[in-house]
Formats: sequence, structure tokens, C-alpha cells
Amino acid sequence: MMSINAAKGVEIGNGFAAARLSGEQNADEMEPGDGGPAFASNHAGGVLGGISTGQPVVCRVGFKPTSSVQKPLSSVTRSGEATEISTPGRHDPCVAIRAVPVVEAMMALVLADQFLLHRAQCG
Repeated sequence: MMSINAAKGVEIGNGFAAARLSGEQNADEMEPGDGGPAFASNHAGGVLGGISTGQPVVCRVGFKPTSSVQKPLSSVTRSGEATEISTPGRHDPCVAIRAVPVVEAMMALVLADQFLLHRAQCG
């Protein structure tokens, strides 16, 4: 997810909130289920130690705001002199609106890639 343009932060499962929890609070306990063992929670976001738990993968991505705006901003010239710069034209106020399908596609690509790697190694 960090390879997506404008992405500045990625959380899987509880993400940064997990740092405020104890190990007991963050643990995904298992219990007997109808089809075998099942997890009682999904704090890990479906991934433990880089391996899928079989639970839904939960991933959140944070994006920076668009920096090319029409408002003049301070900058410097090639020779180091102070100047102002603005970017004329239409610009979206937030890239995150268009990022949702990109994040979904990236997750699908990563999962498909891992599936194919596993198939190539294990048959």
C-alpha cells in the first residue's frame, strides 16, 4: 500500500491503536466453531506474522492532501532566491476520493501474486 502515490500511512487490523493495548487485549483468541476452530476477534486484521488467518483482511491507508494548489506558496529559484509558486488549473482537493479503487486493486494484486507464488512452489 505504501507504493501507492500520496500514501503516508498504513494500518493492518488495529494498527497504531494496538500499541495502546496490552497483549491480552490485542490477542485474537480462538474458540470452537461450527466448522472447526474460529477466532473470537480480528484485532490482527486477518494477518499474523505475515500469514493469513483466514479472517477478513482489514487494511487502512492514509493519504496526504494534494500539495499542488492555486494559492501562492513560498519557494526558491534555482539560484536560491525567494519566490512564490502556484499551480494553475483544476485540482482535486483530496486524492483519497479516487484512492479507494486503487487500494482495492492493490490488495487484489498482492493477494493474487501470493496465491500464484504459493501455487508455483506447492503445486
